[in-house]
Amino acid sequence: MAVTKDEVAQVLARIALPEGGDLISRDLIRALQVDGTAVQFVIEAPNPDIASRMEPVRAAAEAAVRALPGVEAVRVALTAHGPAPKPAAPPSLKVGGHPKPQDGPTKPTGVKRILAIGSGKGGVGKSTVSSNLAVALARAGRKVGLLDADIYGPSQPRMMGVNKRPASPDGKTIIPLHAHGVTLMSIGFMMEEGKAVVWRGPMLMGALQQMLGQVEWGELDVLLVDLPPGTGDVQLTLCTKSELTGAIVVSTPQDVALIDARKALDMFTTLKTPVLGLIENMSLFVCPDCGAEHQIFGQGGVAAEAEKMGVPLLGALPIDLDTRLSGDGGTPIAAGDGPMAQAYARIAEGLIKGGMA
Repeated sequence: MAVTKDEVAQVLARIALPEGGDLISRDLIRALQVDGTAVQFVIEAPNPDIASRMEPVRAAAEAAVRALPGVEAVRVALTAHGPAPKPAAPPSLKVGGHPKPQDGPTKPTGVKRILAIGSGKGGVGKSTVSSNLAVALARAGRKVGLLDADIYGPSQPRMMGVNKRPASPDGKTIIPLHAHGVTLMSIGFMMEEGKAVVWRGPMLMGALQQMLGQVEWGELDVLLVDLPPGTGDVQLTLCTKSELTGAIVVSTPQDVALIDARKALDMFTTLKTPVLGLIENMSLFVCPDCGAEHQIFGQGGVAAEAEKMGVPLLGALPIDLDTRLSGDGGTPIAAGDGPMAQAYARIAEGLIKGGMA
């Protein structure tokens, strides 16, 4: 004898709901159909949230109807009245704006040392040195962070091979990114690639304050700050608003670069930031065909300046095609094992032995 709709309804009336009542008294059954030995119906929950918790009820209703004499097949769908709620939009993180007042120089929680890497002028390879030195220190066992503070021309996203927006769980805290063993933050992560940053000085200062104070840097032995070239707002803000361990100045050997490097050195001296040493970049070129060495930008200029200043020459790095290719490819050459990786490893070792990193 075929089952009837009334018999099915009587069984469903015995299926209790967690919120009280049953499927029939709460009027949750829709489209009940009996076709010979097959029964099908829909359980329509009041809203998607309740529906997400009603799978046990659906399973119990299906089992109860299947147990009726004459029923061989049961199909039960679980749905909800009304659309599912839209997920909450992630908090909006605004970067830039005027800096907030602070009581004296500060340092991010968990960061032991902050080293600024600066240059008097652009084009001397400061960012290349910064990324490779960060990787070399990480390979030497140090916990390293790299902050790309070159607001107008951030290059670390490309050099470190990372280009995605950092997460912010609350619209204030910034979760940094990681690559090659280094914790990273750059304004370039927050901007569309190729889009210019058109900000006045106060917005630069506010962005730097955010990237220092709102980023969850974690426990770091050293945080390297890749400064923009020159002696402007970012340098002034960093030196006066953060507890800097010291600064490293990068220059090429030629006189034009050294003129600007001296200005950078004088700026750090004026701001009472210790200069830990100089690095000579593009010190020479080794011909790949004959092996001859050529001092394209002159010879010994940075070493002479370091001796005059009474600070160490931390290293001399040649012009190297592989270094450029590695940087463009997003894997700093210091992550490898060749001669240039060894050169950066020696500079990193010197900083560690000197207690600077």
